[in-house]
Amino acid sequence: MSDIADQERRIAELRRSRGEEHPDTLGAMLDLAELLWKEGRLRPARVLEEQVVAARLRLFGDKHPDTLKAMGKLATTIGVQGDLATARAIQARILELAPEVWGDDGRDRWRALNNLAGTVAAEGDLLAARELLEHATVAMTRLWGEEDGDTLAAMGNLASVL
Repeated sequence: MSDIADQERRIAELRRSRGEEHPDTLGAMLDLAELLWKEGRLRPARVLEEQVVAARLRLFGDKHPDTLKAMGKLATTIGVQGDLATARAIQARILELAPEVWGDDGRDRWRALNNLAGTVAAEGDLLAARELLEHATVAMTRLWGEEDGDTLAAMGNLASVL
């Protein structure tokens, strides 16, 4: 059996046992979206991500870590599909809420900034991307050191922009 079929069965069972919008069901839906994404099936992945974001917004609001993480996954998918303006708007909203949700030094806040910078660079605004990545790299180096995986990712993105 394929991983996708197994995950679809898991979601069906969670829907029956826990409900359509239970956090476990929503998490399993995001896991399925990731499996679809890896196979290049972005359209059905996006549909699932949109469903999860809508449910989490209803259940938790936009100032909840699970909501922001789902929004981030959706923004990535939308960006890969070529709608950079929409991806950037979602990422900017995440970044606006990030300090309140994750704190000033929260790892997910700085990941969100790195993601936004990637979208800005893909739009062709290399100067703005550079500024965002320089800021992220300095902060991440201070927080987690130069050899941290997230710091190295930001440094690599900065090098690409330069």
